[in-house]
Amino acid sequence: MCGIVGYTGRESACSILISGLARLEYRGYDSAGIAVFQDGALQVVRRRGKVSSLAHTAEHFDLTGTCGIGHTRWATHGRPSEVNAHPHTSCDGSIAVVHNGIIENFAELREDLESRGHTFHSETDTEIVAHLVEEQHAKGLDLLTSVRYATEKLAGSYGLAVTCADEPGVIVTTRKDSPIIVGRGAEGSYVASDAIAMIDATRDVVVLADGQFARLDEAGIGYFDARGGAIQPEVTHITWDMDVAEKGGYPDFMLKEIHEQPRVIRDTLAGRLVGGQLQIDELDLSPEELNLIDRVYVIACGTSYHAGLIAKELIEGWARIPTEVEVASEFRYRNPIITPTTLVVAVSQSGETADTLAAIRDARIKGARVFGITNVLGSPVARESDGVIYTKANKEIAVASTKSFLGQVVSLTLLAMLLAQAKGKLRMNQIRLLFRELADTAEQVERILADTSAVEAAAIACKDAASALFIGRGMGAAVAREGALKLKEISYLHAEAYAAGEMKHGPIALIDEGFPVIAIATESPVYDKVISNLQESRARGALIVAVATEGDETIREHADHVIYIPKVNDKFSAITASVPLQLLARSIAVLRGCDVDQPRNLAKSVTVE
Repeated sequence: MCGIVGYTGRESACSILISGLARLEYRGYDSAGIAVFQDGALQVVRRRGKVSSLAHTAEHFDLTGTCGIGHTRWATHGRPSEVNAHPHTSCDGSIAVVHNGIIENFAELREDLESRGHTFHSETDTEIVAHLVEEQHAKGLDLLTSVRYATEKLAGSYGLAVTCADEPGVIVTTRKDSPIIVGRGAEGSYVASDAIAMIDATRDVVVLADGQFARLDEAGIGYFDARGGAIQPEVTHITWDMDVAEKGGYPDFMLKEIHEQPRVIRDTLAGRLVGGQLQIDELDLSPEELNLIDRVYVIACGTSYHAGLIAKELIEGWARIPTEVEVASEFRYRNPIITPTTLVVAVSQSGETADTLAAIRDARIKGARVFGITNVLGSPVARESDGVIYTKANKEIAVASTKSFLGQVVSLTLLAMLLAQAKGKLRMNQIRLLFRELADTAEQVERILADTSAVEAAAIACKDAASALFIGRGMGAAVAREGALKLKEISYLHAEAYAAGEMKHGPIALIDEGFPVIAIATESPVYDKVISNLQESRARGALIVAVATEGDETIREHADHVIYIPKVNDKFSAITASVPLQLLARSIAVLRGCDVDQPRNLAKSVTVE
């Protein structure tokens, strides 16, 4: 959940490092720092706060060195502060380390190191790595070997970049359960936790696998296995354009990414219906094997979990396969019933989510087939699954997921249809019709985005609230959960989400005069039930905001604000109904003066447990 960048070459490293960190700031922004080799020593500059603060401070240093590493932090061990900011150094300052992940046995290692005379200055787990490398290097070993031996002592997750004053121009990097990307450009060699940091320099990158090492210098990059043997890794070509990291005239990335959702829907569906049959070749399961599937687990976290709840409705409704949706952090610590005919679907925007990765590994050990849905090419989830659907969302910068969520929902909808096709539960003409209706949601989302005045009016009414309640039934219940999460994470306004039928079992006690109740009241088999819940809320003074289907005038009798969306098949209503809730959360956050792209305490990729 931190950003790592490193460069060695012919250019000044300082500007390259800071530029890369600015692009990685969605991964963490509690503090930032760089270490640059200059005049025979490592010059370390660190600051609490965002990368802009570091950039301003660095202007006062004459940093002209051509090799360095940098880091932007999301705090795990130790509060956000300058002393806890990376890079961390060895006792003599000759070795500098940046780290993403958590060293689980750092307390024992620190105690051992202190007993041997090492002095620590921070509260972090990362600092022990610098001292472990220092001990190996003091034996006369080169930096690569020193890092290899040091990592043998580590338990937990890590993406590391290490540099040493005794080996000018050299950076060593490695990983375990935390992303590391390496690339070679015209002006030197680069390492980062995300390819976006080096996209200006190269589009051909290597995604290190767990236990692999890379040694970077001005001349090139060498790759090695855990024993130090040379290897030839696979090269991945980046196809997305740099404009995905630019706002393109929008005031923030979140709004830009909300407006990109129609394109995501179209791209995710492209080429999936051939001759009236769905084709997801990446699943790597034959129709006969799919027909044998008798249980599905969808494992995910956060927003991806809500996409899984929508998938459950679809898989059980169409394919009639029992489906469970589980938070990955819980799934991995219990003993689920898994057989060779179990399909585990792992959903992760980043493809790096630590708990989801651990759950995948457990499921595979138990014999399940694992299918990944992710937005990141070559990510750990993609590599460790039997098959994968990429959501075609391209790079998502805002921490709050929008276009990736819709891409996940569309991908899971395709999977549900494919399972139903394999089971013979949906005929060819039904598949064609459903696919056409699914494809139409792209245009329907465009219509929603064309006029957001009703959303903005509702946001003004809700902005000063202390809490809010989201309700819905059926598909609307899952959408309500996602809407509440969006509001919480970017506006810091407390929100709860409930299946509307649960209101009388406790949540209705929250409601008093002016309390916002946001309801998904679209046309569906349970519409009348939702109206009943709105009447109960309004009778107690609630401020009602309803997301409703175009043409529904009755809803105005029960709501203070109505946000209309186009009529759509109820099975696909989660796609369209989610969009106004994304817009509502963003508008409320903007009115409350919040940073919608980088909400406090959150990072884009949760790569630690």
